[in-house]
Amino acid sequence: MVVETVVVALWAMLPAYVPNNAAVLFGGGAPIDGGREWRGRRLLGDGKTWRGTAVGIAAGVALAIVLDAVQPAVSGATGFDIPGFPLAVGAALAAGAMLGDILASFLKRRTGRDRGAAFPGLDQLDFVVVSLLLVALVAPTWFRGVFLSEPLRLVVVLVATPLLHLVTNAGAYVLGLKDEPY
Repeated sequence: MVVETVVVALWAMLPAYVPNNAAVLFGGGAPIDGGREWRGRRLLGDGKTWRGTAVGIAAGVALAIVLDAVQPAVSGATGFDIPGFPLAVGAALAAGAMLGDILASFLKRRTGRDRGAAFPGLDQLDFVVVSLLLVALVAPTWFRGVFLSEPLRLVVVLVATPLLHLVTNAGAYVLGLKDEPY
């Protein structure tokens, strides 16, 4: 039961876990805020770009499509009822991840933090919270079936995500893809 809860929770979040990584790897270009400021500070900063956002969402949606295709085989192999990913769910998870990261940048700028500055809690959960809210709005039946039918899955996501976030960011730092290890 515990293994099933963890596997299903993390599987369901995969399309939300990938977008920000794809944006780091393949982003760049024109910043979303166009250099504009509000109250003397950049709206978002140079790290939030149109290309990174588009690539991130596309990567999350593409992963959801692949996961949906292999879902029957994975369910059969694990013996668990692994959820599939209707297109709307994949899009909501991926777009929610990117939107969460953009909103976090906005909050960082409002609190005087520079690009890359740590904001514990927000850095690790911004994309998860917005992804879950967006998928709950766009696909409430899927959300209820996956997360509300087994609330411990939400706990797994909220506990495991910060750990995964720190490990992947440390890896990206070691590889020279990020300027900070958090």
